[in-house]
Amino acid sequence: MMKRLVPTFNRILVKRVIQPAKTESGILLPEKSSSLNSGKVIAVGPGSRDKDGKLIPVSVKEGDTVLLPEYGGTQVKLGDNEYHLFRDEDVLGTLHED
Repeated sequence: MMKRLVPTFNRILVKRVIQPAKTESGILLPEKSSSLNSGKVIAVGPGSRDKDGKLIPVSVKEGDTVLLPEYGGTQVKLGDNEYHLFRDEDVLGTLHED
């Protein structure tokens, strides 16, 4: 049975992106050379509420690639896959390809 996790409030579910260990031409990269800590957003919560009860939506959407802090988040394992839960405000930014 497949489990599905739906984040609550302003949380997002992220699957970390593993950086390649070598280039397309076969050059091995040092472990620290491409340590960009990024992930793909798998699911988002509805958002949080302000003091007046108005909904403040999450700033990212499913499918976005985001820059994450080096530490933090809650590790979640569903089946064979490993994910992390972060609060929306913990995300450092979104990555876009030009």
